[in-house]
Amino acid sequence: MAMIKPVLWRTIERKLKGFNGSKAPLIAGHKLLYKCNLECKMCPFWRRKDEELLSVEDEVRMMEALKKGGVSFLGFEGGEPLLRNDIQDILAESHKRFHTSIVTNGWLLKTKLKSIENYVDYMFVSIDGIGELHDKMRGISGSFNKAMEGIRAAKGHISIALSSTITEENYFQAKDLVLMANKLGVPINFQIAYNYSTAEKESPEMGKLKQAIEVLLGMKEKGYWIVNSKEYFQAVTNSWFNGIEWKCKPWLTMNIDPLGNLVMPCYVLNEYKGKSKVWDIDIVKVWNNYSWAEFESCNKCALSCYLEPSLFTWKNPTMIKERIIDGLIDYIHSKTTAV
Repeated sequence: MAMIKPVLWRTIERKLKGFNGSKAPLIAGHKLLYKCNLECKMCPFWRRKDEELLSVEDEVRMMEALKKGGVSFLGFEGGEPLLRNDIQDILAESHKRFHTSIVTNGWLLKTKLKSIENYVDYMFVSIDGIGELHDKMRGISGSFNKAMEGIRAAKGHISIALSSTITEENYFQAKDLVLMANKLGVPINFQIAYNYSTAEKESPEMGKLKQAIEVLLGMKEKGYWIVNSKEYFQAVTNSWFNGIEWKCKPWLTMNIDPLGNLVMPCYVLNEYKGKSKVWDIDIVKVWNNYSWAEFESCNKCALSCYLEPSLFTWKNPTMIKERIIDGLIDYIHSKTTAV
């Protein structure tokens, strides 16, 4: 709970600065490594070779730079972050400074749970199909059962959600995935596959995607526990099918590669290629001297980490409830009911 006060304060401070036009990152995503124990068709990152990874000391240097830059939320991903033997130490340092989340394929979750549960505020477990379809898309037999085992073990200890990528191969299971999450008693978040240059082309055909989005929006409106906002599905539909663009605000989310390099302007456009060490730059200065305007009408991806913050407004009571109030209640509940 000690983490909540500084996170809220930095968020309020950012809001006040925003009145004078100043920009600051709200969320940071950090790939701890590219190595993974699965081989997902749509992912380019496991295909890359890791160079020397950051030590815990350098991870702390990175975190201090992010904190100084105004970041409130830090999410760890990979590759598979649970492959790192020092993951608990990294998460512990993050939890002192940020609302800390992690994305995992779940294979090692049951094994690593006890060592990380006190340092993770939110966890996403990737599930891209039910049973054999998940295994096919993830490239390794048994990955679905391992993920389910981890989810059941973690539920009640960590606030957890499923994370599913809509592709050409699984779009028709969107409804079934929501129902499965409902049965497990956890929410589910959806992304739409992006065709990276070094991965298999899994982005769904537009007609199939529209069908899946209509199903998910209908289920969201009926009260199913879907993390995505209604506005998320509406924005994708308006832009990709009706020519009504959303305004992307990539400055709200920053990304750091496994070497500690800042990735700009975003996760997608340069396919996660970083340059400058984040602790060697003045984040606030860089952020407010960068030419963001040309990317506001990009609309090429629908990654939640960019689209959802871009859509958020304090004038929308439903968004405030879902993104802040419900999240805070869920966090408190997870910490007071863990056994």
